[in-house]
Amino acid sequence: MTRELWKGNEAIAEAAVRAGLQAYFGYPITPQTEALEYMSWRLPDLGRVFLQAESELGAINMVYGAACAGARTMTTTSSPGTSLMMEGLSYIAGTEVPMVLVDVVRGGPGLGNIAPAQGDYNQIVHGGGHGDYHPIVLAPASIQEAVDIVYQTFDIAEKYRTIVIVMLDGSIGQMMEPAEMPPMQEVRKVWPAWSASSTQGKRERNVLTSIYLDPKDMEKTNLRLMKTWQQIEKNEIRYKEYFMDDAKFAVVGFGSAGRVALSAVRAARAEGIPVGLFRPISVNPFPKQQILALTDKMDGFFVVEMNSGMMLDDVLLASQGRIPVEFYGRMGGVMPFPDEILREIRRLHAEGWKAEGHPRDRWLAKLEQIINEE
Repeated sequence: MTRELWKGNEAIAEAAVRAGLQAYFGYPITPQTEALEYMSWRLPDLGRVFLQAESELGAINMVYGAACAGARTMTTTSSPGTSLMMEGLSYIAGTEVPMVLVDVVRGGPGLGNIAPAQGDYNQIVHGGGHGDYHPIVLAPASIQEAVDIVYQTFDIAEKYRTIVIVMLDGSIGQMMEPAEMPPMQEVRKVWPAWSASSTQGKRERNVLTSIYLDPKDMEKTNLRLMKTWQQIEKNEIRYKEYFMDDAKFAVVGFGSAGRVALSAVRAARAEGIPVGLFRPISVNPFPKQQILALTDKMDGFFVVEMNSGMMLDDVLLASQGRIPVEFYGRMGGVMPFPDEILREIRRLHAEGWKAEGHPRDRWLAKLEQIINEE
């Protein structure tokens, strides 16, 4: 296998094709449209299904139908499109069928802009469609990592009959990097036994639904979903650590924010500052036990995000108030530079940690000053 130069959105699409994707439904929205464009010629050439829907609402419901039929299916979109898909995602979760969504996050709220951001965190990790359910959410920090994750998502989704969301931002979707593509899998010929299309033996007709008019039946379904989630929490925690063996405090960041923070951490260590990086890859399930365990070794956490501190709340909960937590973020599609993060690392190392008030309040005052100076 050789590494080739790939654009992020196209690399993600090719990874899905090689994972045995059978049907793709989507709608163009920047900054993910190249994924749809790539699928529009790649899938028909292979005799597989591509359909550009009339909207994101249409796309997610087509995915729902294909998932019920047992096909490996997915869609890609960006932040406003993800919002439109939430009702369909809830139906898919309630029906317990597997599917994959790639969300290439852009600035918001509203139509916002087409710049990279991480503002979808709450709607994907902590919210989304109505009801008690949890999608698996994975956040890559490079094109190679995105390729590897997308290639695995269909197996993960089918293992638990659940939704898997790959959340990255516009910078990863639009950048170009060398990446090694995984081998091509054969498209399966036999439909899963649970699906509406199953032909495995004689049996009664499969009925797939998300509506349970009797509240007790609905509660049983919710209980089953929660038990599945418990298994996911045991098996699907993913993260990476950098320079953590001798670190006295840790930067915590996911996706592109984590990648930018790593450059700052390397620069800080070159200056003799004992800092490391903890980068969650599975932001749902969140590596809360790993964060809690680090509180025995660290003097504090420094959370970096491209939003207003959405993962910050998860870090605060996971650390249980045992050590101080500070925060730095940029919003609306503004990416932080490594120098910005390095400046804060230097300050924390020199001045120590503050215990009073909420870290978001301190950050807001600082951000207003930074914006005025810029």
